[in-house]
Amino acid sequence: QLQFVESGGGLVQPGGSLRLSCAASGFTLDRYAIGWFRQAPGKEREGILCITTGGSITEVADSVKGRFTISRDNAKNTVYLQMNSLKPEDTAVYYCARRWLVCGSGRNTEFGSWGQGTQVTVSS
Repeated sequence: QLQFVESGGGLVQPGGSLRLSCAASGFTLDRYAIGWFRQAPGKEREGILCITTGGSITEVADSVKGRFTISRDNAKNTVYLQMNSLKPEDTAVYYCARRWLVCGSGRNTEFGSWGQGTQVTVSS
């Protein structure tokens, strides 16, 4: 089965940091752009950041600029989301997904092979 396995979520206080991992299962990442997305309760899934096969980054969500970064390690078949200065409004289930070669608009409708997600809760 071709999908991602997300991990690294948890409960963190406001201002804290987390690093999420997105490991590919059943395929290799090197031909795919990988996007991170999140979905809060009662809200639509939104794109956050995307990284192309060549390492170019598309910032999809203005709300995370300067706080979140995306990186990839093709040798480990894994993409990471470093989240700093977390806020309660960052609370959501975080997902990763793939798109052939480039990020496009970064919208979730253009991506596939979704994992089960990892819960991030920011609360004091």
